[in-house]
Amino acid sequence: MSRLIIDGMKRLRGETAVQGSKNSALPILAATLLSGEESILHNCPDLSDVSGSVNILRYLGCSVSFSDGTLVCDSRNLCRTNIPNSLMREMRSSIIFLGALLARTGNAGMCFPGGCEIGPRPIDLHLKALSELGAEIKDDHGVFKCTAPNGLHGANISLSFPSVGATENIMICASLAEGTTVITNAAREPEICDLADYLNSSGAKISGAGEGTIIIEGVEKLHGTRHSIIPDRIVAATLLSCCASTGGRIKLNRTIPSHLRAVLSIFEECGCDVDIQGSSIIMDSPHRLTAPKIVRTMPYPGFPTDAQAPIMAMIAKSRGTTLFVENIFENRYLHVSGLLQMGANIKVEGRVAVSQGVECMHGAEVAAMDLRGAAALITAGLGAEGKTTVDGLKYLDRGYEDIEVTLSTLGGDVRRV
Repeated sequence: MSRLIIDGMKRLRGETAVQGSKNSALPILAATLLSGEESILHNCPDLSDVSGSVNILRYLGCSVSFSDGTLVCDSRNLCRTNIPNSLMREMRSSIIFLGALLARTGNAGMCFPGGCEIGPRPIDLHLKALSELGAEIKDDHGVFKCTAPNGLHGANISLSFPSVGATENIMICASLAEGTTVITNAAREPEICDLADYLNSSGAKISGAGEGTIIIEGVEKLHGTRHSIIPDRIVAATLLSCCASTGGRIKLNRTIPSHLRAVLSIFEECGCDVDIQGSSIIMDSPHRLTAPKIVRTMPYPGFPTDAQAPIMAMIAKSRGTTLFVENIFENRYLHVSGLLQMGANIKVEGRVAVSQGVECMHGAEVAAMDLRGAAALITAGLGAEGKTTVDGLKYLDRGYEDIEVTLSTLGGDVRRV
C-alpha cells in the first residue's frame, strides 16, 4: 500500500495547469452509451474513478481506449444491460449508468452504488424521476431491475433538492425519451452545463442548463461527437489551498474562474491577493492567513462542499476563528481527527465545526478516510513543521491525478512511497 510523505514548510511557487473535472467526466462517460457510435473526450483526467467507469463500459461491451488525456469510447457493440456488484460499488456516480442504459436499451440491472462514506446520499430522487419518465423499477433485495415496457416519455419533474446526480440521470435518460421533459429545481453546477454541452453536441436538445429549470426535448437518435471536459474546480480550489497553507504564490492555468467565485472570495477574506487573467488565476498568499468568519456549504453557486476540507486545513493555523456549517453531507468532517493530530484546534458538533487558528502545526502519521479529506491532510502537511505521512491514497486517487507530481513541480517536498 502506497503513502505520501510530505516535508512541510516549503513555500509553493510557480505555475501549473488544472486537470479535467472528475465530476464532469463521469456522467459524460455514462452518456457515451446513448449514441451507439464513437465519442472522443479530451482533457479527461486519469483517475481511479474514471478507470471504474471505463471498466463498466467495457463490461457492457464498449470499446474504450485512453491515452494522454484523450478517451475514445465506441458503444456500438453494447451487449449487456446489467452491471455487477463489484463494479457498481467502486463509486457513487455509477448510478448514472441507470438512466443511460434505460434510454439506450429499455432495460437495466444494478445494485446500490458505492463511494466515500460521507453521509447518506439516497438515490430515491433518481428512482422517482426515472419512474416518472416511464421506467418500472423493482427492488429485489438491493438489486434494481428496471424496464420501460411502454417506452420512455417526457415528464414534468420537480426535485425536492437540487441533486446533481439526479439532474444528470434525468438529462441523460430524457434525451432519448418521447416528448419534452422539464426539470424544476434542477442542480446548477458547471458539471451540469458540461454534460448538456456534450449531449447537445451529440444531437440532443437541452436548454436551461445552469439554471433552476432545464428543458429536454427528446430526440429519436444521438450520434458520436468530440468534446473537451471542463477543468476541475475542486482541484483548482485544493491547489490554491495548498499554496495558501505555505504562504506561497502560484499561477493556475486552464481554469474557469467564474466557477470558483464562492471559493475565491474566501481566499480574499483570508488576505490572499487573487488576480484573474483570462483562464488563469494568480494568487499570492501572506505568511499567515486571517481566518474567515464563516464558511457555509451550499449547492452551486454557493460554496462547494467538496472544497470545505482543504479550506479547513488551510486556515487551521490562521489568525482568528472560523465557523463551518456543512449543509450538504452530515459526515463531512472525517478529516478533523487527522488535523487534530497535527495540532489544529477544531471542535465539531453535528454539522457545525469551529476552527480556532493556531500559530503552527506539526507533522504526524495520518490516514485519509475520504477523497476530500485526503486533500485536506496534504494541505495541512505542506504547511506543517516536520514530516507528515498520509495513508489512504485509494481515496486520493479517485479525484486527483498525480497530485504529488504537481506539488513537487511547485516546490513542495512530496513523494509517494
